[in-house]
Amino acid sequence: MRRAIEKVVEGLLTVSGATTSAIILLIVVFLFKEGAGFFRHSNVENGYSLCVSGKNPVYRLSSDEIKKIFDYEIVSWDEVGGESIEIVPFRMGNIMERYSEEELGEDYINLPAKIIEVTKEIPGIILFLPLQYIPDDVSVKKIEDSRIDVSDFFAGTDWIPTATPSPQFGLLPLLLGTLWVGLFAIIIALPLGLGVAIYMAELATPRIRNVLKPMIELLAGIPSVVYGFFGLVVLVPFIQRTLNLPVGETAFAGSIVLAIMSLPTIITVAEDAMRNTPQTVREASLGLGASHWQTIYRVIIPYSLSGISAAVVLGIGRAVGETMAVLMVTGNAAVIPQTLFEPVRTIPATIAAELGEAPAGGAHYNALFVLGCILFIITVVVSISAELISKKRVDS
Repeated sequence: MRRAIEKVVEGLLTVSGATTSAIILLIVVFLFKEGAGFFRHSNVENGYSLCVSGKNPVYRLSSDEIKKIFDYEIVSWDEVGGESIEIVPFRMGNIMERYSEEELGEDYINLPAKIIEVTKEIPGIILFLPLQYIPDDVSVKKIEDSRIDVSDFFAGTDWIPTATPSPQFGLLPLLLGTLWVGLFAIIIALPLGLGVAIYMAELATPRIRNVLKPMIELLAGIPSVVYGFFGLVVLVPFIQRTLNLPVGETAFAGSIVLAIMSLPTIITVAEDAMRNTPQTVREASLGLGASHWQTIYRVIIPYSLSGISAAVVLGIGRAVGETMAVLMVTGNAAVIPQTLFEPVRTIPATIAAELGEAPAGGAHYNALFVLGCILFIITVVVSISAELISKKRVDS
């Protein structure tokens, strides 16, 4: 009977492990599947196209060129491979201003003819039009649809997914914002966390440890939105006043909040790893004449390095993946940070803020899944790096 029960329990545990692994695998596959669809989208807003004069030799434009043309940063066709003619951007609103409702007709039936007319009149024109109004005439040439370029995404410096006619999906400001905030959060949290862990594991009396440990573990259970409120109400105004900044919502505020949130994880895991050092190892070190401090940094810390590495990884994971608190205190400006005292936007905050508004299946929707893939890859790289460092130290 006992053997049968053990078999049943073993089978349940096997099924549970297999189910969990399958669910994780399916989530990862779904994430990358949705993200891969992003690079199949056109670099022009869905349902629209760009048109130029049939005599214009330009037949393709990149996302960056389209943006600069409609922002009047590129003003001549020779800058994009055409003739030396002034570029005249036209949108639907410009057509409506040029012609009266009577001239356009009911349901804009005469709009294609008017587009032909204005294209012949202005050789350097570029029109941003809905597909159904583009005339079938040799005098009007459609710019070839180009897919969103991988280099434009990974090297792009603008994240403006609602821009027209060409949405801008530049990863750099979001990636640098994430790394900027996470890096400084760990720089702040790691020495503090390890210091407290060493104190609790090796120096604190049982009475003090029994008081501190529940308090630190309680910090880990506080919802991130509470940390965000604390940062927004207390920390942000303090930073703004103290450093005389235009705004207090900065990468520095985000780093401090994330450091506070990471501390309980780093302290708890590192302290448990140190306390698991065998007593015989401590006694052997002391027996050879080492002081208490020498035993701590020459014996206990190297012996506990695997657990300390796990604490670091979990702390970095908390810092890189945190959403709500960062969303509230960093200012959400999708710009490349130059200093720690500027507003930034992180990848998790971008996903949380924009996913609800992105049309399912659209370029913006798929771009957010690509951001999720990048966040997943960062976490995996951090975990593998910490594991390799830990093994190298242990082997040496």
